[in-house]
Amino acid sequence: MMTTLQAQEIKQVAQISVNGVGEVKVVPDQATISATVETKGVNAKEVKKINDTQVEAVLKMIKKMNLAPTDYKTQRVALNPQYDYEKKKTSYNATQTLEIIVRDLSKYDELMDGLVSQGINKINNVEFQSSSLSKYESEARKLAMKDAKMKAEDYVSVLGQKVGRALTISDNSQNYRPQPVVYARMMKTEMSDMATPRETVAAGEIKITANVSVSFLLE
Repeated sequence: MMTTLQAQEIKQVAQISVNGVGEVKVVPDQATISATVETKGVNAKEVKKINDTQVEAVLKMIKKMNLAPTDYKTQRVALNPQYDYEKKKTSYNATQTLEIIVRDLSKYDELMDGLVSQGINKINNVEFQSSSLSKYESEARKLAMKDAKMKAEDYVSVLGQKVGRALTISDNSQNYRPQPVVYARMMKTEMSDMATPRETVAAGEIKITANVSVSFLLE
């Protein structure tokens, strides 16, 4: 049972809780490409050798484009047996996946052409990004807080009260992940017929969003 003293110690605090959203739209200035060299055959050693040769040619092409060594890396290497139960034969599938960051989108088309012509036969995805992500995330958070305070002021304005200091702040933002631009499988023959320069990038805008829950003291 609650005593009289305990009841007196319980103090109700007038407050209001609201959500705030902040959004910043940014034109991306770089892209991350995930691309794979895939080779198939019946001899594991030969399949791996052919795959390595193609990857070596791709890496040489990338180096000629003067990309920073830290902007490309081998992401995954695999050599898997595949058994055909009808033919009762085993074949092998060798893959090597590279991750490449393009910090100058004007080089995008040239790089993509070079990747396919030198041996890449699968573009997994292309993810457009901003090199100033942390800056825009900070802007979105500030906008979210301003939005929360404005909502609180709208609600209490008809009550003759004022919004005081914040009691609690919860960040409900999801991890920022720009929508990837997914490309279908691309073969060498598809690219070899394109001799004239062209533009294939439509990066558009990416949205950076912050979401907060804030409880304000009412005065």
